[in-house]
Amino acid sequence: MPTPAGLLIDLHAHFVTEQYVEAARSAGHHYPDGMPHWPRWDATEHLQLMDRHGIRTSVLSLSSPGVHFGDDQAARLLSRAVNEYAAEARHRHPGRFGHFASLPLPDVEGSLSELAHCLDVLGSDGVAVTTNTGGVYLGDARYEPLWSELDRRRGVVFVHPTSPPHADAVALGRPRPMLEFIFDSARAISDLVFNGVISRYAGIQWIFTHSGGAVPLLADRMELFRTVFGDTGQADSTEQTVPEQISRLWFDMAGTPFPRQIPALAAGFGSDRILYGSDYCWTPGFGVSAQIASLDTAEQPSPDTWHTLTTRNAERLLPQLAQSSPAQ
Repeated sequence: MPTPAGLLIDLHAHFVTEQYVEAARSAGHHYPDGMPHWPRWDATEHLQLMDRHGIRTSVLSLSSPGVHFGDDQAARLLSRAVNEYAAEARHRHPGRFGHFASLPLPDVEGSLSELAHCLDVLGSDGVAVTTNTGGVYLGDARYEPLWSELDRRRGVVFVHPTSPPHADAVALGRPRPMLEFIFDSARAISDLVFNGVISRYAGIQWIFTHSGGAVPLLADRMELFRTVFGDTGQADSTEQTVPEQISRLWFDMAGTPFPRQIPALAAGFGSDRILYGSDYCWTPGFGVSAQIASLDTAEQPSPDTWHTLTTRNAERLLPQLAQSSPAQ
């Protein structure tokens, strides 16, 4: 068990409910994103895993495919139900669970209402969105009212990847989290950059997953197209460079952070916005164990460890997590 100073804060932890899985299956998501089955989630089992691996707090969110399955009203009701469920888990286990609230995008009006309820009533730590919803990406102009409100609140937005449009045609029959999630995160970041959202709403704290996926390798290429070809859709040529904008994002290390992904991310953008993420319960317990072992055996970010560095970063991003004291 790590020392208290090295206890992890997990910013990428998932839950599901029976109601949510039933709604997703009814909408045709029997094999979500090409995965063989839905996971199950139990608070007691999650806490036991956290205790085994020195995880002080896990911030819960829904993963792909989100809560919107084609009907705005149904999505509003489902998002309210899962958000109330996670808030209750947080209430029952103070200091152990946090919560990023699900929003019923692309329904902007419903999302603004749910945002206010979750932040003002439930005390959620931020919101969770997917990289696209039905092919609508995060830089789309219809989302401007939502980003404006989150900017006013200096809100945290956890962006989880999902399947891209026409995923069946490009995934080659393989589970989409393996490759397509990685590229859809890069696609969503490029959309935010080239539509000026990151620069225009500087108060929003964006978290992207899986060590940035393909982004460390693509940032310079995106900048090349911005400056040389100029055909990126970016309206204002005086905006910051693509790497400068990406350096303002936060990234968790869910997935396979070592030996290659985190070193590439840190080399490109530094380590002061790298966060720990387990991806439990979609990543099973043995996968979480192997991932944490890779943190412990990797070259450490002297004079820190990956445990202390990511925890300090998480407490900078979400100071309330530093103030909360887990129940003994």
